[in-house]
Amino acid sequence: MKYDFEHTLDYSSRWMGIITRNEFPSNEEAKGIIEESRTNFAEHFNRGWLEYRKSVTEAGDWAVVEWSGSGAVFKDVLGREYLDCLGGFGMMDLGWCHPEVVEAVRAQVGRSPMPSQELIDPLRGVLARLMAEITPGNLKYSWFAASGTEAIEAAIKVAKLYSQKSAFIVGVKAFHGKTIGSLSMMGKADYRQPMGALYGGPIYHVPFGDAGAVEQQLEICEKVGIGVAAVLFEPIQGEAGAIVPPDDFWPRVRAATKRHGVLLIADEVQTGLGRTGKLWGVDHWDVVPDIMAVAKSLGGGVMPVSAVVTTEEIFEPMMYPNPFMHTTTTGGGALACAAAIASINVTLRERIWEQAALKGEYLMPKLEKFAAQYPQIYEKITGKGLLIGMHFKSPEIGYKVAAGLFKRNVLVAGTLTSAQTIRIEPPLVISMAQLDILLERLEDTLKSIHGSM
Repeated sequence: MKYDFEHTLDYSSRWMGIITRNEFPSNEEAKGIIEESRTNFAEHFNRGWLEYRKSVTEAGDWAVVEWSGSGAVFKDVLGREYLDCLGGFGMMDLGWCHPEVVEAVRAQVGRSPMPSQELIDPLRGVLARLMAEITPGNLKYSWFAASGTEAIEAAIKVAKLYSQKSAFIVGVKAFHGKTIGSLSMMGKADYRQPMGALYGGPIYHVPFGDAGAVEQQLEICEKVGIGVAAVLFEPIQGEAGAIVPPDDFWPRVRAATKRHGVLLIADEVQTGLGRTGKLWGVDHWDVVPDIMAVAKSLGGGVMPVSAVVTTEEIFEPMMYPNPFMHTTTTGGGALACAAAIASINVTLRERIWEQAALKGEYLMPKLEKFAAQYPQIYEKITGKGLLIGMHFKSPEIGYKVAAGLFKRNVLVAGTLTSAQTIRIEPPLVISMAQLDILLERLEDTLKSIHGSM
C-alpha cells in the first residue's frame, strides 16, 4: 500500500496554521474554506447530511461555515453574525465559549490532558463528588463517558447487572441515542427499522405521558413472569418536540416502579442542568429516579462529557467483584472533567435554571399568541423553560419558518426526522433583548409565509 504522506502533511500543516491563528480569515480565504468544507463533507463525511440541511438550503445560502461564538451569538467564516436559538440541541446552555469553562480546559491541557489509566486522576473524583451533591435523593456514584448515548448504554447495563432482569419499558417517540442498546430503547421507527435486530431483551413501548399504560405493562409483565429491569423515560421528551407529560405521570410511574421492584431511569441528557427551568427535569415533579443519565450541557459547550449517576446499592455490582465491568479509555478524561467542574460551578453560582424559567415564562405566551394569530401555520406550542417546541401544520411550513429565520440571521432547526416541529432551544444565557430580536424576526417570517399562502 502506497500513501501520499507528503500531501497529507502539507494539508494538515496548512490547517494547523488556520486553527492557531487568532484573526478571521480574509474574505477570499473564507470563501475558499466554505467551498473546501462543502467538498470535504460531500466526499468524505456525509453528502446526505449536507442535503438534509433544508432550512439553510431554502434560505439560499446553505454553505455557511460556523467559525466562532460568544454567548448566544456565533459568527460564520465570513464574519456574519447569527442569533443561536438552537444551542447545539441543548449542549450550549452556557453559551458559546464560556470564558470560565474555556479557561479551565486551557489550564488543564498544559498540565495533564488524559489520565494514565493506572494512577488516580483527581478531577474524575472531584466531578463524581459534585454529581453526588447536585443530583436528587441518594444518588452517589458516577461513571463518565463522552456522549449521551454512551450514558444510556451504561444505564442499561447498570440496570441489568443490578436487577438480573432483561426487559425495559420505554416511551413511544422517545429518543435515547443511536448505539445499539440506546437505539433499541428509541420510540421511532425511522432509525430502528433499517438496522434490523437490535437488543435481544424484551422492550415494551408505551405512550409517553400515559401513566396507566406503564402501570398496566408492569402488571402484565409480573403476571406472565417477565422480569423488567427498568422503566426509562425522558422527563420531557426533547426530540419529539418538547413534549411535557401530565403532572401525575412521573409520580405515578415512580410509585408503580417501586411497587413492582423495578428501577426507574431518567434520561436527563437534554433536560438536565437547568434547561427546563429546574436544575433537573424530574425536579418539576419532585421525583427521585434510581439512575440518571446526564450529558450535553455538562461539558459547558466546550468538551464532550456524559455521566451515569446512581445509588451505592445499585452501583455495587459495577465495583465488585470486577471494577472493570464497564470502562472507556477516554471517557472522563481530565479535560472533560475540568470543563464539567467549571460548568457546574457556573450553573450553580448563576442559578442558570432560574434564568431558563424566567425567560421561558416570557417567551411562551408570546409564541402562543403567534399560534393563535396564525392558526393555518401553527398546530400548538409546547415545552418548559427554554426547551420549547413550535408545532406546525406540516413539515413544509416548518421548513419555511426555519429558512425564513435563517434568512434573518436566526438559527433554529427541526427534529431529526421532520421540520413539522421546530425547537427553540437557545443558550440559557441568552438576554431578554435577544429574545425580543427572535420574536421580531419570527413575526416578520410568519407574516411573509402567511402572505404567500
